Amino acid sequence: MTQISPPPGKECASTGATTGTPPPSTRRPPSLTLRLTLLFVFVAVIVFAGFGWFIERSIERHFDTEDDAELEVIARAVDHALLGQSDGGNADALAQRLDDILVGHHGAVLQIIGADGRVLFASPGSPDLVPAGTAVLDHRNVLFHRLTSSGRSYRVLTRRLNGDQTMLIGVVVDHHLQFLTGFRRTLWSMIASGIAVVALMGWFAVRHGHGPLRAIVARIRHISAAELNTRLPPHSVPRELADLAIAFNGMLERLEEAFQRLSNYSVDIAHELRTPVTTLLTQTQVALSKTRGADEYREILYSNIEEYERMAQMINDMLFLAKAENGLHPPNRVEVDLTAEIKALFEFYEGWADERGVALALQGEAMVTGDRLMLRRLLGNLLSNAIRHTPSGGTVKVRIDTESPAAISICVDNPGTAIPEEHIPRLFDRFYRVGGGRQPGGDGAGLGLAIAKSITELHGGTIDVMSNDAVTRFRVRLPR
Repeated sequence: MTQISPPPGKECASTGATTGTPPPSTRRPPSLTLRLTLLFVFVAVIVFAGFGWFIERSIERHFDTEDDAELEVIARAVDHALLGQSDGGNADALAQRLDDILVGHHGAVLQIIGADGRVLFASPGSPDLVPAGTAVLDHRNVLFHRLTSSGRSYRVLTRRLNGDQTMLIGVVVDHHLQFLTGFRRTLWSMIASGIAVVALMGWFAVRHGHGPLRAIVARIRHISAAELNTRLPPHSVPRELADLAIAFNGMLERLEEAFQRLSNYSVDIAHELRTPVTTLLTQTQVALSKTRGADEYREILYSNIEEYERMAQMINDMLFLAKAENGLHPPNRVEVDLTAEIKALFEFYEGWADERGVALALQGEAMVTGDRLMLRRLLGNLLSNAIRHTPSGGTVKVRIDTESPAAISICVDNPGTAIPEEHIPRLFDRFYRVGGGRQPGGDGAGLGLAIAKSITELHGGTIDVMSNDAVTRFRVRLPR
């Protein structure tokens, strides 16, 4: 046998079709622990940096204030010396006095500049103290500024004297700047260490704080379909997680109820299908047990057809409920005359009602927007249910009331034995029958009221039931 190879480049075509393209990777969001730790770090940086800047500026202002006070002292002494020589005196004596004033002040220097810019006096070793750029003096004709010259830093006072002369006094501040440099280095190192400590402590605090949440997660992991009765105790978790525990317990209750309903539903389906299948099997086996005539076979086939029809009806009902609950059966909304529909149903059920000795009565009229076939099925289910449970000689009454311009109600009343109170909450459940099992001529598979409720909810309405010794009333409220 000759094996045909695929053309070049086609070898992986089928493989690629089955493998497919991997979904794009999505970035996982950071954990709550990391988020809260980063938040702690951010707050610590803002707070510590703010405090550090405030402390640094405070100390720097403190040194500037001390230096300015020292410059003010020197300036007053120089003013006093210049005032003493205002009547003209020995210039050398004035220069000596000014030099003496600077003695005792750390690295103090003095310059006096004339109106023409000429230096009238300069202390020995004095650098050029004139501020760079345009110097703006305050209301006292004074300016404080910092100057660096020949590797030394000065705090300089500039003052305007009488006669347009300018006095410049400077003191060396290198020791202050060295202290500030060391202090700044120590301060920001401590701030960085503090931020690191806060980040570490924040991480431990968050991890410890998330302990109850991890305990809840561990408990949730052990929950399975067989353990839906597990509950989270809200009183034993932190207050912030109490609402989560309550909501989770509520979800578990709904899941447990849904699983229980599903389990019961499966059992009911198996039970409902087993009976007709067993009947069909038995009848077929009996028919084949011996040779029979055509009429006998025909009678057996007719009997089988009844069972098939009942099974088909039950399957259609279950499919309708499944589609309705999953939004796959939206109503086709048109204007529906409820009075005309109920009268048509009266004509349909008239023969059965006469056979049972039950009268039918209608009161009221209304128009509503909805699916005509669904509403007819809803009303038919309620009407057949009422006729079935009405004793001979009784009357089934249907009343249509306009409750408001936006809503109407339809009440179906029938006399008879009151429904026990414990059965009323479950009347609209699937396959639920008050009498327990199926009875001859009974209420079929128990899907009629479940379908009625489903149709009502599809139309945005509600259905309820009230029963006492005098009457059993099903009431449907529909928006108009």
